[in-house]
Amino acid sequence: MKTRFMITALTLAALLAACAPNAASTTNPYSAPVVASATETTAPTSAPVVVDSATSAPAPSANIFNVEISGFAFDKNTITIKVGDTVTWTNHDSATHNIVADDGGFKSTSLSNDAIYSHTFDSAGTFTYHCGFHAAMKGTVIVQP
Repeated sequence: MKTRFMITALTLAALLAACAPNAASTTNPYSAPVVASATETTAPTSAPVVVDSATSAPAPSANIFNVEISGFAFDKNTITIKVGDTVTWTNHDSATHNIVADDGGFKSTSLSNDAIYSHTFDSAGTFTYHCGFHAAMKGTVIVQP
C-alpha cells in the first residue's frame, strides 16, 4: 500500500509540476490540495511514471481511476468517469504495451513491466483506445460532464 501511495503521489506531483504557473505569474489556480486515494499494488518504487503533459492537473475534486494491464488485456474494458478525472494505466505484463487513443488525442510511450501512464480527461465524450503493439487490446473511457 505504501508503494502505491508513493506512485500516486509521484504521478500527482508530476501533473502539478507540468501545469505550475510560470515564474512571472503571481496567482495560483490550485489553491486547494489534491488528495488521491491509494490502493495496494506490487509495483516497485523505481517503476517509471509517465505523465501525459498535454493535459492539466486534475481539479481538487477529481478522482484517479486505475486500469491494470495483465495477460495482454485491460482489466476494465470500459470505465465511466467525470470531466477532470484521471485514468492511470499500469502494465503488469512482462511484454511492453502502450496506450493509444483511437482519435489520436493521447498516446503513451512504451510501457515496460510495472510502468505507469496517466491521462486527465478535460472534456466529456466517449474515448476508445488500444495498445499500439497488440491490436486486440482495446478499452473505452466514457467521460461524463
